[in-house]
Amino acid sequence: MLTVTPIDFAEANAFVEAFHRHHKPMPGCKFCIAVSDKAGKVRGVAMIGRPVARNSDNGFTLEVNRVCTDGARNACSMLYGAAWRATKALGYRRLITYTLPEEGGTSLRAAGWTLLGQRGGGNWNVPSRPRIDTSELLRGQKSLWEAR
Repeated sequence: MLTVTPIDFAEANAFVEAFHRHHKPMPGCKFCIAVSDKAGKVRGVAMIGRPVARNSDNGFTLEVNRVCTDGARNACSMLYGAAWRATKALGYRRLITYTLPEEGGTSLRAAGWTLLGQRGGGNWNVPSRPRIDTSELLRGQKSLWEAR
């Protein structure tokens, strides 16, 4: 049995560093939440911050930038649901996240989220704005989801 528990930024980032398949820890976020087992062991974290896409950053929208678990059953859907409840409680009106094509979205659907469609596909490194190249794994279109 899992319960939603608080977690600070440094602890959430350490969990992401240890368990996330393809993302590094976050440079910052608005808030973090965790799910823990009966013994108090953290089994998953969510890090919620400002939207990465500047057109979505309207002051009323947040983005789940990281969700990471150790594989605990139902941890992802619990984190997505808790993230939306906390976001609404803070006065925000919209919560979004993105998934890779190979990520089916079962946890998001279980938490009541809606698939809005495919977005993006570009690379952050362009001639007019040189950046470190996007990892090959993270290139291409992503699925955009919205909490309901």
